Amino acid sequence: MARKNITRIGGLLLILFFSIATTFKSDQGKYFEISKNLEIFTNLYKEINTYYVDDLDPSKIMRTGIDAMLESLDPFTNYISESDIEGFRYITEGRYNGIGAQIALIRDYVTITEPYEDSPAFKAGLKAGDQIVAVEGRSAKGKTPDEVDAILKGYPGTEIELTVRRPGEDKDLSIKLSRDEVKVPNVPYSGMVNDGIGYIALTTFTRDAGRNVGDALMKLKKDHPDLKGVIFDLRGNGGGLLTEAVNVSNVFIPKGELVVTTKGKVQDWDRSFKTLNAPIDEKIPLVVLINDRSASASEIVSGVLQDYDRGVLLGQRSYGKGLVQNTYDIGYNSKVKMTTAKYYIPSGRCIQSVEYQDGEPVHIPDEQRAQFQTRNGRTVLDGGGVKPDLMVDKNLNKSVVKALLEQYLLFDYVTQYCLKHEDIGPVADFHFTGWDDFLAFLEKSDFQYETQSEQLLIQLQERSAAEGYDLSDEIAQLEKRVEEIKRSELAENKTTIVDLLEKEIASRFHYQRGKIQIGLRNDAEIVEAVQLINSPEKYKKLLDL
Repeated sequence: MARKNITRIGGLLLILFFSIATTFKSDQGKYFEISKNLEIFTNLYKEINTYYVDDLDPSKIMRTGIDAMLESLDPFTNYISESDIEGFRYITEGRYNGIGAQIALIRDYVTITEPYEDSPAFKAGLKAGDQIVAVEGRSAKGKTPDEVDAILKGYPGTEIELTVRRPGEDKDLSIKLSRDEVKVPNVPYSGMVNDGIGYIALTTFTRDAGRNVGDALMKLKKDHPDLKGVIFDLRGNGGGLLTEAVNVSNVFIPKGELVVTTKGKVQDWDRSFKTLNAPIDEKIPLVVLINDRSASASEIVSGVLQDYDRGVLLGQRSYGKGLVQNTYDIGYNSKVKMTTAKYYIPSGRCIQSVEYQDGEPVHIPDEQRAQFQTRNGRTVLDGGGVKPDLMVDKNLNKSVVKALLEQYLLFDYVTQYCLKHEDIGPVADFHFTGWDDFLAFLEKSDFQYETQSEQLLIQLQERSAAEGYDLSDEIAQLEKRVEEIKRSELAENKTTIVDLLEKEIASRFHYQRGKIQIGLRNDAEIVEAVQLINSPEKYKKLLDL
């Protein structure tokens, strides 16, 4: 069976590349190299499978080779196997078949971090903090989230039995779920921040994103005739469908305006996308929130609104993904998502980062980025993401905050908190007042974290010793000073930590909507955006109107 699989895969690959060679006859030398190396690869694959000392899984070996090949290109060109299809549906459509919950590996077990409201997980009574210790009676200890997620997803109506370990319960619980189609809204919340200022959150550019943003804006205008500004939140939005980026832009800019141009190797595929409909509102003051997790379609929309001076961008520089991917069927219900073009927004700039390290874009200094002009003549830069018109520092990169998040200690504390509180009442009235209790929890948990400064001190100790220098006393003094600073970091970042705790607590009782509502109250960037809309002169000055 393994040999048949190998022969079949090798044959398909050869047919694929020979058909390409027939289509592009102008480069025979190149395609001879392709066919030659494919034959070498197929022969190598056969020999390894036949003679290697241990039994091999042909699919796993092939997947390793495919992933390594694509990894050498860019972080966004990926192979999508049959088992990955449900995840692909979620990215493009905002729906998939499964149980409807976010999961993460927390210590030994994959843990429910957020069940979606009205999902199969929600209806079955799964809660944030539940550890999945077994699936269909088989231990899940040490399994990765991807491994567990592949089992949780499946055809609607099929059942799955989970054994979960719930904090506060003496015995593990057996929970049966019936899989179903899970729909995750791309506009989870819209409403008023305060009198006169509205808010719309868009979390992903899946189908109908443009329509849903437009509907949200129309409802705000209808319910609040005195609406004087809108905050449009694209923070953490990793993008999605290019067509929806055009539709979302069209909510705020007129019909017939250029949104994006794509250019790639195959010139016949180059395309320009313009808005097709009348806007919902092209005049109302608009503040767009972005951060370093705003990518792709989010960067198209924020960049377009900046290029046309339609709104003020506020926050942190965006991720820097100016690449277009298309998917192609490659047989056996598998696909390849391949970068086929770069996109260019109206000013002519491409915001693609040119260098990556560990899959993350490398920062490009402003002086190395080309300059372009907005419609009003403001200078904007290409490469390395979209730079906001108004930069706001974010404290989530502080060492202590990152450590609390990465070690899931905020999550764990909130799980314990919820065992002691049956309800928190209306989100608007909730305030976390247990700071001392939280500090006691951290002490009991033996919370430790290592800063970059400490890592450098360790390197200095090793290097100085290797070179014959005795700097132990000086390094000890520096280590003591770092420890003193670390102890004060919790107090210095109390506001940020309390905000994160309140969001997590609200999400346990009121789900994603509650989390967003807490953010509207606590968020420093929301406060800045409100002040900006309430200061028309400053708003206009930033846009040079």
